[in-house]
Amino acid sequence: MSVAVTALDHLVLNVADVQRSAAWFQKVLGMEIKVFDPGHGKTPRTSVSFGAQKINLRPVSADKIEWFTADHEMAGSDDLCFLTAASPAEVVAHLDACGVAIEEGPIAKQGARGVLRSIYCRDPDGSLIEISSYEMS
Repeated sequence: MSVAVTALDHLVLNVADVQRSAAWFQKVLGMEIKVFDPGHGKTPRTSVSFGAQKINLRPVSADKIEWFTADHEMAGSDDLCFLTAASPAEVVAHLDACGVAIEEGPIAKQGARGVLRSIYCRDPDGSLIEISSYEMS
């Protein structure tokens, strides 16, 4: 019997300042901030959610015993791509209105299901954030 994953439930993003990052993801990407209890007597944690997924925001200063994590955590070292139903022009206008600098785009890129129109910016720690929509055929 083989094991094959079927979806991504959540991921953990290492950040320098949880509140700053949560506010950015809420304002710029429309995500919902949630504080949750991880159980086992551990400190409450913060996540941002969208659709059926969430991103747990882990402070790089967190104790590795308290928060089981990767071996080499570092804020600003991630590259994430998010899908939107908004047009590239709408994404550009929204980023401009939020005061977020555009690094590149709109530009055609290859996504998991075909050609994307992508706009790139950075989160508060410098991680590369790609906001994309699939081209309509």
